[in-house]
Amino acid sequence: MEHKYLILSDIHGNLSAFQAVLNDINGEEFFGIILLGDNIDYGMRSNEIVEELVRLGDTDWKNRIVVNIWGNHEKLVIDKDLDRLSTDRGRVMAQYTADHLNETTISYIDSVMNKKGLTEFCVDGKKCLAVHGSLEDCYWSSIVPDNLRGDYSEYDIVISGHSHYSHVFTHFYEANNPNLRNKRAVTFINPGSIGQPRNHNPYAQYAVFSLPSLKVELRSVEYDVKYEQSLYPDEIDEFYKNRLTNGV
Repeated sequence: MEHKYLILSDIHGNLSAFQAVLNDINGEEFFGIILLGDNIDYGMRSNEIVEELVRLGDTDWKNRIVVNIWGNHEKLVIDKDLDRLSTDRGRVMAQYTADHLNETTISYIDSVMNKKGLTEFCVDGKKCLAVHGSLEDCYWSSIVPDNLRGDYSEYDIVISGHSHYSHVFTHFYEANNPNLRNKRAVTFINPGSIGQPRNHNPYAQYAVFSLPSLKVELRSVEYDVKYEQSLYPDEIDEFYKNRLTNGV
């Protein structure tokens, strides 16, 4: 029997995009849900995203959330570590988000989510790692196909976010196992970003993987981009809303 797992990452306060994803999966059954962080910031509805996540946690999905880790934007608003951002516009954006978070959102980030930015877990006999970024830096450094930024040879599946670029690939490590031709296969999955895609596809993006087949689906769904863009105030650099048009 196949078990499906839902992977969600980098929602970034974009409620229209998140609701489109929830509508897209309506009626599907998932054995587990993996939340990779960066639920907040960049978009204008961070509190509403957390409200949706709290509602999910109050339904029969509660026991299916196997991963719920911080991303760098959760760390930014709680630790006020704005110096890690590379631009003044990013610092203005993050400060705006921090100033507008309500107590429910702050409590959820601070007490419900895993603050480490990574966690190990096992599903269907597979040893898995979920990390927002990479082992090199779990918050700020992305895994990409030509630069893994860490040694993942002990895992079967590595699931990451942060880059806002979706990917699925297999990396083979050397191993002392003649039956497998002295190789160990590790599957790497990045679902892309729901609320701030950067792979030139403006649709909300997420992933589903199934075991034991290891089938991976990189999905994308249309949402009302113009409405989300209309919510940005003048004090926020228009860069953050304009990039939604083309997924950059």
